[in-house]
Parts: sequence; C-alpha cells; structure tokens
Amino acid sequence: MGNNYSHLEKEIGSDQLPANEHYFGLVNFGNTCYCNSVLQALYFCRPFRDRVLQFKQLQKNNKKESLLTCLADLFYSIASQKKKVGTIAPKKFITRLRKEYDLFDNFMQQDAHEFLNYLLNRVSELLQEKQGNKGKINGAENQNKTEPTWVEDLFQGTFTNETRCLTCETVSSKDEDFLDLSVDVEQNTSITHCLRGFSSMETLSDEHKYYCEVCGTKQEAQKRMRVKKLPKILALHLKRFKYMEQLNRFTKLSHRVLFTFELRLFETSDDAYNPDRMYDLVAVVIHIGSTLNRGHYVSIVKSDGFWLLFDDDVVDKIDPSAIEDFYGMSSADMQQKTSETGYILFYQSRE
Repeated sequence: MGNNYSHLEKEIGSDQLPANEHYFGLVNFGNTCYCNSVLQALYFCRPFRDRVLQFKQLQKNNKKESLLTCLADLFYSIASQKKKVGTIAPKKFITRLRKEYDLFDNFMQQDAHEFLNYLLNRVSELLQEKQGNKGKINGAENQNKTEPTWVEDLFQGTFTNETRCLTCETVSSKDEDFLDLSVDVEQNTSITHCLRGFSSMETLSDEHKYYCEVCGTKQEAQKRMRVKKLPKILALHLKRFKYMEQLNRFTKLSHRVLFTFELRLFETSDDAYNPDRMYDLVAVVIHIGSTLNRGHYVSIVKSDGFWLLFDDDVVDKIDPSAIEDFYGMSSADMQQKTSETGYILFYQSRE
C-alpha cells in the first residue's frame, strides 16, 4: 500500500502536489465500493466539501452522532492529514450508514446512485432538523415547507413538466425540483444527446390521453420536460440498468455514451433562470461489471488540472485521454461480458 502512494507521488511529482489537497484512498469494508466511489466524487466537488468542513467547524462541541457528523469527520480526517497521499478507513461512516438504513446493512453490492440519493436527502433532512423552526418559511400556505439547506443550494435544480392539449392548444405546466437527473442511454451517443432525449416531446394518446381541464375530457396531448433552473452542481445519472421481465432481473446497458469535459444544457425552458450556465466535469462514478448486484465501482476526479482514479484504497493518476475508456462499449464490443462505464457524472458550474 505504501508503495502505491510513493508511486503516486512520483507520478505527480512531490513538488507538484497541490498545497491544499490530499489524495487518500478508502478501505473497502466488504462490497462498500459503491459508497467509497461516491464519497470520493463528492469530496472533489469542492463546494460540497467546503460546506461539509464548514459544518464540522460549527459543530465542534456537538457530541450527538449522525450520518452528517460522520461524513464531516471523514472529510476533516482527509483534509487535515499531514501526508499528501495515503489511505483512510471510513469505518465510522459505514457503521453509521448501516445503522441508519436497512438496505445498506449487509455485505452485498449496492447501487451507487441509490446511495448518492439517500446521502444527499439524509444530509438535507439533518440540516433541516438543526434549523428547526428557524427554517420554516413564513405564510400559512407554506407552513409545512422548510428553508432550503446548502444541499439544495448546491445540487437542486428545477424542471418544468409542460403538457399541451392538441384540441384546445392550452398549455399547462408543473415545476418539480431535483437533486440529480436520470437520463436514458442509447448506443453511440453523447451525454448531450441523452439530455435532449430527456426533454424530447412525447405524444399522449389512446389509454394515455391527458385530462384537459379546459375541454373537460381526456384529449390527445404533447408532453415534455425542460430544465427551468440549473443547479450549481449538476449530477447526471445514466440509466444503465434495465429490468427485463423475461429474465426477472436487471441487465446492464453498456452502450457507448460520450461525456464531455465541458457541458451546456440547450433544452431549457423559455423562462429558464440561467440558460447559458457552463459546466466542467469534475468527477465520474464508474460501474465495472455486467449486472447491478455484481461488479465494482471506482471513481475518477479532477484535481488541480490533473485526473485521478480512486479504486477503494488505491489511487492512480490517469491521462485525460484514458477517460474515453469509460464511455462504454461500441456495438462491435458487446460480446464482452464486463464493461467499464460512466454511471454518475458530476458537472460543476463555472459561476
């Protein structure tokens, strides 16, 4: 293990190691790579890391343990290391995670996206509990709503669900918030194409007709979803696992999907708040394997101009050109059983 990290220092160059960064692998406690890979990706989303460490600083005298305090302790343990590279055992965090949520209380492989979703929502809940009544929004109609936390400030966006009646042309819209966007994947496409697919027009007909309040009956309609508010950190989940009824299990879609280093969302609503926001890729959680419940997760992250691969307790520098190895398989390669594919992409706004 020590050799790995001296190798990493040689690869980067001791004099080139950033003064404010630490590169520490995380010990695997029995199929916890799903957790390790997401934690590394979030650690290198700097705005998220900064908020977690700020929380740690403000909670110095708080002895009550929660998933958030364990996360803050883990991030602080990495950030305060005297060495630049090494390994850390996130035992306290894993123990707390298994205690809080039955789904993760075993040694089976779990879904990294499900863990990300749980973690962000749980951290938000814990912050809201700390805010208490101070977090309540004024007004009778908002009495059950709470002020957004820094989780929402960083990750939350809004999309508009627009439906147009094809008989009377009335357009109705409904806003929904999201912490990450899940997009369908197709062979030999790009993340931009996937996002266009997310916002593509769908016709509601036959048994799927839409009830139009103006017409007072069910009518054929056109429906689409467009992003209205772009988040500061855009987490994109590629829907690579599809349930096959005839097999009675999930199968993996290893389609080749190119993800760019820079991203702009083009399919935004007409009243979008920040339609020209530009994003840079900062981290990717990668699934290695052929099924949802079997396989392995690693993550690649960008730090001070170079890219690193975190594979549990092993950390390596990689060339940016090697990232295309994680796009997925072309049609010609589909006979291979194991694929290494981007699964969750983290894009950070330049603003």
